[in-house]
Amino acid sequence: MTVRVMLLSPALTDDGRQARFGGNAPLDSAAVRRVQAAATAVPTAARVLTGPSVRCTGTAAALGLDAATTPELADCDWGRWEGRRLADLGAAEPEAISAWLSDPDAAPHGGESVAALGARIRGWLDGLGEPEAGGPVLAVVEAAVVRAAVVHGLGLPAHAFWRIDVAPLTLTELSGRAGRWNLRCGQPL
Repeated sequence: MTVRVMLLSPALTDDGRQARFGGNAPLDSAAVRRVQAAATAVPTAARVLTGPSVRCTGTAAALGLDAATTPELADCDWGRWEGRRLADLGAAEPEAISAWLSDPDAAPHGGESVAALGARIRGWLDGLGEPEAGGPVLAVVEAAVVRAAVVHGLGLPAHAFWRIDVAPLTLTELSGRAGRWNLRCGQPL
């Protein structure tokens, strides 16, 4: 069974502008206006899901989507780095940042490694081929989730995760089924 999965990255928030890990900043009024202006470009889907972050649920709400919050689509668990700025951690923990950026199995923050995030998203994505799933899926998810899905979908090595840029309010589409996916990426809304 062919499955169409459309992954929509959330609007940029203050956390993103400051390059914070995770964070829980809500959409500001400018972000809400950008999201609402893009609402007519959002494709229809049989199922609409969202990751549990404030950024994702806020983007889905501003788009007027009736989305089911899906824990499997959560951002990477950043452990003790949650809410901290990359620049600050780079100065305070350069070896830990280096290990995290070079080894997909590393989790110096005590949270989830890139490989563990990839395994979680692989399980979710491959589960979408179930016959009862039916129809296209639209999911508002964090950039890390989009990257993990692309890495799995294309069968890339885990270290390719950091080589994929995901801009805010862009659509990345995977179509196919477990074991064989096609990619259409970076469509702006």
